[in-house]
Amino acid sequence: MTARATATINVVDLFAGCGGFTQGFHSYKPGPGEASPYRSLAAVEFDAAAAATYAANFSNDSSRISHVFAGDIKRWDPSPYQGKTDVILGGPPCQGFSGLGEENPLDPRNKLWREYVRVVAALEPKIFVIENVDRFFNSPEYRALLASNKRGLLRKYNLSSRNVLNAADFGVPQARKRAIVIATHKDLPPLGNPIPTHEKDPAEDPMLFDTPARLPWISVEEIFRKSPEHPLTNMLPERKTELLGSVLPGIYLTSELHIGRNPTALSLARYRAIPAGGNRKDLRGKTAMIDGEIVSLSTESWDRHNSGTGDVMGRLRLTAPSVTIRTEFFKPEKGRYLHPTLDRPITHYEAALIQGFPEDFKWCGTKLQIARQIGNAVPVGLAESLASHIHKHLVECNAL
Repeated sequence: MTARATATINVVDLFAGCGGFTQGFHSYKPGPGEASPYRSLAAVEFDAAAAATYAANFSNDSSRISHVFAGDIKRWDPSPYQGKTDVILGGPPCQGFSGLGEENPLDPRNKLWREYVRVVAALEPKIFVIENVDRFFNSPEYRALLASNKRGLLRKYNLSSRNVLNAADFGVPQARKRAIVIATHKDLPPLGNPIPTHEKDPAEDPMLFDTPARLPWISVEEIFRKSPEHPLTNMLPERKTELLGSVLPGIYLTSELHIGRNPTALSLARYRAIPAGGNRKDLRGKTAMIDGEIVSLSTESWDRHNSGTGDVMGRLRLTAPSVTIRTEFFKPEKGRYLHPTLDRPITHYEAALIQGFPEDFKWCGTKLQIARQIGNAVPVGLAESLASHIHKHLVECNAL
């Protein structure tokens, strides 16, 4: 590897989704008034709607031109980017070992990280980053990754120590835990994980500690203060766009995504009965008159379960970060996704802001497709912290 005179850092984004990782790296500025040093060369994404969203945001500006391959990564040829790539990013699919799914060790999606490794071996970047669910570190696939690091395709790299990062610890208004693997080429000094800048309960007297003072976690309060600025609707505007060979709904700005559902009378009654910070347990013993009948607001299943998650039918807490924004954040029966004070679930707009996407970010797809893009994305603020961490390391190593 030879260092270039320019300070530009060329990036390839694999399993790119809608571009949360890329947005974070492009948002990073080394100093006031400076531009981001990161330039996207290419991105690979299988889902057509997510790939179109990525292309809409990162393929138009001449300062960040990127080729987007909308298809199976197994069919992607990385050879045009050999000798040009400094950093590779990516979050291989995690459904096979996510705590939310069947956790099937034979799920073929578990093996897709091997395609990531294939690309790394072909391009030999200075640094690569793998992002996944926290359970990734306990999976057979992670053990296989370590084996590849010892004697396989990744033997030229030093891997960071096993560590789970919480997005809230890096200024994101969301308590989302992710497994992050940072690897540096052995021509460079190893790079560990970034140091958190925020914490749940900062020390009252930071002078008692050797580490720099940390800020308190950021709550969702400011995000929900913005919501009334946009009218709440149930449908996206009728609009079509053609990108990467697909015709899809869009393009929509984040500010146009303040869309809700059409809840049933029973759902509305449940929302009204749940107090601030409450959840399904607050529905026990409560009834409502619906269509002339007295109906229980709880269910037998909810009443039987005192253990397990309390987030079902829960309200977000206004003075705390949100829970993890998943792909079905618009369904409060899936988690703590009720508005902190209003009797409705959070909207796509609110979920996108919690994930850190800007108001003018462009989206393609149906409501469901956009929801999946939002929930699957790397939080932009966490990605920006990683971008800062990597840039400083490359500067200190004189590797630019």
